[in-house]
Amino acid sequence: MFGLLQAASLFSTALSIVTALPTISVKGAKFFADGQQFFIKGVAYQGTPSDPLVDTTQCQLDATSMQTIGTNSIRVYHVNPLVNHDGCMKAFSEAGIYVWLDLDTFNTTIVETSLAWTQEQFFAFTDVMDAFQQYDNLGGFWIGNEVINTAAGSPAAPYVKAAVADMKSYMSTKKYRQIPIGYSAADIAALRPMLQNYLACGGDLKQSIDFFGLNSYEWCGESTFQTSGYANLQNLAQGYPVPIFFSETGCNVPTPRTFGDQAAIFGPDMIGTWSGSIIYEWVQETNDYGIVTYPNGQIYSGAPVPVQPDFDTLAQVWKGIAPSGVAESEYQVSLSAPSCPGASAGWGVDGDVPVPTLGQGVVEAAAASVKPSPSAVSTSSGSISTSSSASTTHTGSLLRTTPAATASQKSSSAAATTTSKAAGSQVAVPVLGGGVLWLLGLMM
Repeated sequence: MFGLLQAASLFSTALSIVTALPTISVKGAKFFADGQQFFIKGVAYQGTPSDPLVDTTQCQLDATSMQTIGTNSIRVYHVNPLVNHDGCMKAFSEAGIYVWLDLDTFNTTIVETSLAWTQEQFFAFTDVMDAFQQYDNLGGFWIGNEVINTAAGSPAAPYVKAAVADMKSYMSTKKYRQIPIGYSAADIAALRPMLQNYLACGGDLKQSIDFFGLNSYEWCGESTFQTSGYANLQNLAQGYPVPIFFSETGCNVPTPRTFGDQAAIFGPDMIGTWSGSIIYEWVQETNDYGIVTYPNGQIYSGAPVPVQPDFDTLAQVWKGIAPSGVAESEYQVSLSAPSCPGASAGWGVDGDVPVPTLGQGVVEAAAASVKPSPSAVSTSSGSISTSSSASTTHTGSLLRTTPAATASQKSSSAAATTTSKAAGSQVAVPVLGGGVLWLLGLMM
């Protein structure tokens, strides 16, 4: 009997290995999966403050529809790490779709108007990492989305880099696979190329991003490589030492959308530098960027209905794009990290100043803590649940509340970086191990 059970277990394990997607890794300036260069053809997948990776049936419907247009990636902005995501992650994995996930939540993002990288934020980020690190189709984590959204916001950059350093240290301490960690930037001309260079500068891979995403809507209508500004973006990205791609793109003025930038991104002018793009966005909202709607006007409820002609246009554009790239075994890394930009009139950061990490002691305490298993938590609701907004900062100051950030320039709940939270909703919960107080709260 034991032999039969053992054989069944081995068969199940072998089957899971066969059906699993190859994990994505970074080598130099390129992504690789199963030994071949990987290019992103993605869509932004959120649209509400609720976790979109909870309803397995809905994920299966959406994944099937995404397959028809050639999608291989989705970008998810915020999740509830306390609920189970196995069903949805499996649905997208079986469809050949990777998930690129933000570590922050709506009220734990780093904010340019009130600079801090706190233990509370760090604990919340680790919750998300713990909940998703085991999935084969987790493409990578975002450390932040448009944290810096004004030309004067550069002083926030060291806090972004500190978060990268602490999360990489946590990932190493927990002995997780080396999941790429990147940043998604607003397209602010005044900060080019200082921001992208700062986040990858210095040569210390333990605190540098593994990839850089740019949210750009410059290519509209009948634009060209030159008139759209993409030629300039290419010039600034040339020689960048880590993968760079468009983390949001797809201008919607005028309508209908042409997605003309895709031919350029995957064409000879840019394919040697850029690793693809993520179309904004999957679901139709008031901003008119969506390529599907749902029955009865509900978001993520039922079979997706294509918004035409945009849905079919994107399908046709992507159908004609099949970049082969380079085999990992043949790719020789020749690029080096850029020099850290010095402080200037347009860039308020001295690149040689140490970043404000929380320190290895905090990382090790978090890694030693025992957290609730998602499988033991009710999955009846996908509402975002996050760590409390009170915590110590990297300087060891008194408990403070993490402030709210402004919404995305696109006025989308998917791209909104945070929402404010009343102090009355906070609750402190002790967690076993490490002597850490795990601070949990529910977003109002």
